[in-house]
Amino acid sequence: MREFLFAYEPTIRLIAFCGLFAALAVLEFALPLRKQAIGRGWRWPNNLGVAVVDTLLVRIFFPTTAIGLAFLAETHGFGFFNAFPVPRWLSVVASVVVLDLAIYLQHVLFHAVPGLWRLHRMHHSDLEFDVSTGLRFHPIEILLSMLIKLAVVAAIGAPPLAFLVFEVLLNGTSIFNHANIRIPGSVDRVLRWFVVTPDMHRVHHSILVRETNSNFGFNLPWWDRLFGTYRAQPIAGHEAMTIGVEQFRDPRDLRIDRMMLQPFLGDVGRYPIGQRDADQ
Repeated sequence: MREFLFAYEPTIRLIAFCGLFAALAVLEFALPLRKQAIGRGWRWPNNLGVAVVDTLLVRIFFPTTAIGLAFLAETHGFGFFNAFPVPRWLSVVASVVVLDLAIYLQHVLFHAVPGLWRLHRMHHSDLEFDVSTGLRFHPIEILLSMLIKLAVVAAIGAPPLAFLVFEVLLNGTSIFNHANIRIPGSVDRVLRWFVVTPDMHRVHHSILVRETNSNFGFNLPWWDRLFGTYRAQPIAGHEAMTIGVEQFRDPRDLRIDRMMLQPFLGDVGRYPIGQRDADQ
C-alpha cells in the first residue's frame, strides 16, 4: 500500500481532478445559474495557465511532496498520530478534519493580513465565477500554502492515506464550490450542512466587503458556522450580485501576465479584515 500511494499519488489526483472538472464543465453548460458577460474563451486559457504554472513551481520548490513527508513521519515516528497508539481509521479521519481546519484558518489569514490579501485577491479578481475560478491562485500563495500543509502534516503525523484523501477532496471541492451550476434551493440547504456548495461559496466572491469576508470554507462547511463567519445568501441575490474586487474591473486584467503582477499593483483596498468602512 505504501509503495502504491507513493508511486501513484500524482496519477490518482490528476484522474480525480480531470474527471470532476469535465463533469462540472458539462453541467455548467447544461444548468448554468448566472449568465456570463465574459466568455470562457478569454478566461479559461488564462485561469488554466495559472494552474499549470502553480503545479510546475510546486514540483520545483518542493521535490519532497507532503505525502512524502507523511511517509517520513510515519517511518521515524514523529507527529501526534505517530507518537500515540491511535487506531488507523481514526487517525485518517481526524487528520483530514484537522487539515481542513488548517486550510480554513489559512484562508482567513490571507484575508486578514494586507500583504497576504494582495496575493489572495488575484483569486477574487476574476470577473466571473465558474469551475476555472477554483484553479486561479497566485503562485506565491500556492507555495506558502504548501509550507503550511507541510507544517501541519509534520505536527500531527498525518498518515499518507489521509493526506491523499484530503488533497483529492480539497481539489475536488474547490472546483465544485466555484461551479456556475443551478442547484435547487431545497437540495442546497441540505448539502451545505455537509459540504461547501457553489451558492454558499459564491457569496465569498461578492464585491461587497462584508460578503467577501464570509464563508471561508472550501470543503467542510462547519468552520464558518462555528467561528461566526457564515453568511447564508448575498444581499443582491446570486444572479444579480457583482463578482470580483473593486481594484481590477478591466477584462484585460484577466490576462495571465497581468494576474501575476496584481499583488504589486495599487493599494491594498478596503478588503483586509479589520479595516473599517461604511460598507461593512
